[in-house]
Amino acid sequence: MYIIVGLGNPGKKYEGTRHNVGFEVVEYIGHRNNIDIKKIKHKALIGEGIIEGKKVMLVKPQTFMNLSGESVLEIYEYYNADLDKLVVIYDDIDIDLGRIRIRKKGSAGTHNGMKNIIYHLQNDNFPRIRIGIGSPKGKGLIPHVLGRFEEEEREDIIFSIRSAAEAVECMIREGIDKAMNEYNK
Repeated sequence: MYIIVGLGNPGKKYEGTRHNVGFEVVEYIGHRNNIDIKKIKHKALIGEGIIEGKKVMLVKPQTFMNLSGESVLEIYEYYNADLDKLVVIYDDIDIDLGRIRIRKKGSAGTHNGMKNIIYHLQNDNFPRIRIGIGSPKGKGLIPHVLGRFEEEEREDIIFSIRSAAEAVECMIREGIDKAMNEYNK
C-alpha cells in the first residue's frame, strides 16, 4: 500500500496558506481519483482507494505541522508500511514558487514538519515531493509560510499542485525514477 502524506495545519484559519500546499496536493489527488479524505484515524484525516491499480491511503495529519511525525509514525507502524511507499508532500521556501522537487530520501532541510517525521521514524529513507513556495523576501519566515498566496502567485501554485499530483500518480504507475525524470525540471 502507498501512503501519501500531505503536510499542513488543520483548521479553516490555515486553509490556503503556503504551509498547507501539502494538504492541497493530497486533496487534489483525492479529487482526481474519487477518494474522500474524511475518516479520522491515527491523528489524521485519511481516505483509502485505488490509484493506478494499487491500494493507496491519502493522509492529512491533524497534529499541526511541527508534530506531523506523531501521526505518520502511528500509520507507518499500524500498517507495517514500506518506507519506499511512504511519500510526504510539503512546502519548501528554498524552491522557487511553482516548482516541485522529488527526492528518494534525504534530510529535512529547514522544514520542522519533516524534521519531526524523520525524528519519529528514525529514518529519512522515504520519498518526498517538495513544493516551492518562494522565499520570504524581507518578511519574516512565519508570516510568509502562514500567509496566503498573492493573486499573481495563484496560477503558479495551482500548476505545481497539479504537477505534484500527477507526479504521485506517475510514481505509483512507473516508479520514482520515472517521476523524478519527468517532473524534476
